[in-house]
Amino acid sequence: MYSLVKILTLSLFLIGSATAVAQQTNPSKTPQGTPLENSPETTTDHSIITDRPDATESPNTVEPGFIQIETGAYYTRFEENGTTAETLGYNTTLARIGLLENLELRLGVNYEDNRLTSKMGATEVSSDFKSFTPMLAGIKINLFEGRSGTDFGFLGHLYLPFSTSTPEGMTPESQTTGADFRFSVGHELSDRSGIAYNLGGQWSGDHTGMAFVYTVAYGYALSNHIGAYVELYGDAPEHSAANHYWDAGFTYLAGWNLQYDITFGRSITEGQDLLLSAGLSYKFAY
Repeated sequence: MYSLVKILTLSLFLIGSATAVAQQTNPSKTPQGTPLENSPETTTDHSIITDRPDATESPNTVEPGFIQIETGAYYTRFEENGTTAETLGYNTTLARIGLLENLELRLGVNYEDNRLTSKMGATEVSSDFKSFTPMLAGIKINLFEGRSGTDFGFLGHLYLPFSTSTPEGMTPESQTTGADFRFSVGHELSDRSGIAYNLGGQWSGDHTGMAFVYTVAYGYALSNHIGAYVELYGDAPEHSAANHYWDAGFTYLAGWNLQYDITFGRSITEGQDLLLSAGLSYKFAY
């Protein structure tokens, strides 16, 4: 198993780097875009609304003239029949660039260390491969906002395989361009809570057919600075069994433009024994 020291080191590096540029506290939103308790002295028109740490994408876009960087590290593990698959993501960076009112450009890439360990009696065999994932390029459109406490948006992405590499003697995981789309809806339930959900589909470069995807997340503001959430999400490929997962986590809003997060979870169906994640989001003008 990977040493969790690596994950903690990465998390502390991210926190230390962003704290150096943190500004005055101005909380306003939970991870899903549902409002925390607002007051004139703690809210600005440009308060950060993030898409991480959960799988649910918010319907809200970054305002024109601003860039929002959402980054972090994660660890997953799955064990079956004596074989353990582990992934350590050193970087899950997503850049959200506000272009027009209600329109943002999205660019992202992950860097992963994948390790496969098999036990054959007293012998343990392992292989390790590091690579960038396919580059993400897409847009988000906020179709309408604030009508009866409801926001509605649309996202679409391409996953470009030129950024990946393949171990010698192995079949490329992604030989063709992948794509996905989602409709995102957020509902304000109260001054402190909200629910959001995504519905859509995805085409992976290494699979045939479409997989239907869904997410639903509930967020609650424990204070003006601390938020908590719980989430169900999954996918249903056309030619294989559906996959279902849960996760939960906390966010800390350190400034109107800076948020930290931590997440834990696992699969409901077979596929993921453990998920750990930590990161931050930072917003600035350009």
